[in-house]
Amino acid sequence: MSPPTARKTPGDAPGGISTKLAVMLAIASGMAVANIYYAQPLLEQIGRDLGVGPAGLGLVTTVTQVGYLLGLILIVPLGDLINRRMLIVAGCVIAAAALVAVAVSPGSLMFLIASAIVGVVSVVQQVINAYAAALSSAESRGRILGIVTSGVVFGVLLARTVSGVLADALGWRSIYVVSALLMLGLALVLARKLPPETTRRAVSYRRLITSVVTLTIHERAFRVRSLITLLVFAGFGALWGSVALPLTAAPWHLSTTEVGLFGLAGVAGAIGASRAGALADRGRAQWVTGVALVLFAVSWAPIGWLPQSLIPLIIGIIILNFAGQAISVTNQHVIVAIDPDASSRLIGSNTVYYAIGTGGGAIAATTAYSVAGWSAVCVLGAGLTTLAFLIWALDRISSTRGESQSETSRTGTTSAPAGRAENRPTT
Repeated sequence: MSPPTARKTPGDAPGGISTKLAVMLAIASGMAVANIYYAQPLLEQIGRDLGVGPAGLGLVTTVTQVGYLLGLILIVPLGDLINRRMLIVAGCVIAAAALVAVAVSPGSLMFLIASAIVGVVSVVQQVINAYAAALSSAESRGRILGIVTSGVVFGVLLARTVSGVLADALGWRSIYVVSALLMLGLALVLARKLPPETTRRAVSYRRLITSVVTLTIHERAFRVRSLITLLVFAGFGALWGSVALPLTAAPWHLSTTEVGLFGLAGVAGAIGASRAGALADRGRAQWVTGVALVLFAVSWAPIGWLPQSLIPLIIGIIILNFAGQAISVTNQHVIVAIDPDASSRLIGSNTVYYAIGTGGGAIAATTAYSVAGWSAVCVLGAGLTTLAFLIWALDRISSTRGESQSETSRTGTTSAPAGRAENRPTT
């Protein structure tokens, strides 16, 4: 099966895609993923307008995330079966329609159903990631993934701020109308600008949607990297799922808008993604992962100063986001190398672990906070990251031993180093 190829344009690297196209994909990814986060700072307004009580407001985030998880399993792997370019454009159009439905919802039922659909089609961001990975040359894949991931970081960060500003000026429905128009415009641009792909070998849909299970069982590199993804993003979920609790309580009593501004400290994640991708292209993905995991664990120390001081919290958030996005890019770089032709399955399946980790971390953190306060949340976050580091370290030790044994037992033919599943093509 030959990998997809891009139509050559001026500035393209041999066998890859241009930086200009990568930036366009980054913008598209950011716009797509932002749709998931618009509602978070608007829950009080939405509840008041639609007559939803505090207990029911949690469903808004839940149905969107459940929809996103279903999309990861049912839609993203389709990129290995049908044309990703068509899938991306169609996803943008459907997202626009769902956003309009959210904007005109007269009651909670229609709002929740439309929000779930928004969650499902927002996985177009992962299809874009897989598209970028498939079209990139092996020598530039990390850099390209870093650029695209940077767009995702900015999309997540700006979503909450932009939705809050528009809601204050024009009401909460306005952000969904604006986003719907942007998604339609994006669909038109991408339909014209995205390079075509070559025809690929047919794969059964059943095999595609069960790939998260088969890859976990049979591919060691995928299994290790997905466990790291789950634990690291459980740490992300622990922080962002509970940090509003101490910030809105004594002694700070911050407003929702003020709490949302702390997310801007996560812009460091874009830098981490970009640098990590470039280093991964130089063969340093494992080294970057180890250093980033240490930084991620260390970040919980200044975060733990809350509620005594806000400055250490900001420093900790910067470190955590920088390290977390570096880990995300190196994880994608390693797993796509298993088989670039199956990038949709690999990235989509890995993101299932991301979604489970983020949701599980948030639930665990709010429970820990209710029992033992903010210090318990920080212990939880640091513990999750320490476990991720141990998994990475044990895999490195096992791989080193396997390479030594393989070198010793060679009998005239060169065999692939044991434990280096990331370099072995999948069937």
